[in-house]
Amino acid sequence: MVVAPGALHLERYLNLDQQRAVAAQCFEVGAGDAGFYTPIVRGGKPMSVQMLCLGRHWNALTYRYEAVRSDIDARPASPLPENFGELARTVATAAGFAFRPDVCIVNWYRAGSRMGLHQDKDESADALARGVPVVSLSIGDTAHFRFGGLRRRDPVATIPLHSGDAFVFGGPARLCYHGVARIVPGTAPAGLGFEGRLNLTFREY
Repeated sequence: MVVAPGALHLERYLNLDQQRAVAAQCFEVGAGDAGFYTPIVRGGKPMSVQMLCLGRHWNALTYRYEAVRSDIDARPASPLPENFGELARTVATAAGFAFRPDVCIVNWYRAGSRMGLHQDKDESADALARGVPVVSLSIGDTAHFRFGGLRRRDPVATIPLHSGDAFVFGGPARLCYHGVARIVPGTAPAGLGFEGRLNLTFREY
């Protein structure tokens, strides 16, 4: 479904076996030395999600990507698994984009987690200028995803993202404001092996 020019919602893109496999791999990596952590943003406030950065680390204090987690523990960021990159390329192709992802941010949402409206604009100037997409995969509980325009005050649509859904925004939609209003507990398919929602967002730095 086309949400806006350059923004597409691919419903139920991942089947249940694929969802289980991706989630299991996230938690396997997330249990390692450079695994899930709670980001602390400017002003000292913790985010309501736990985060796992693959390929490059996103620094919540400087809003920059870096090789090591300098705002957390100075550990090197975990590499982006090859199969994750291939999956993201396949999703992008289905949405009509060429894509060479080298970064993935995995956010683990719980029942009370939120994400305020923001733009994804910390990637390289070249990637942003080319409108290289962000590819998002949802696994677990349903999220009320908010997607707006290029200005914060533009109208915002609320889109339910279910487990297995993909959402891609690039080209003219690359810098659209977006966020997560709420997570709906108890809506995940049975047998995923975790509570809450995993959101994998792939980028080409």
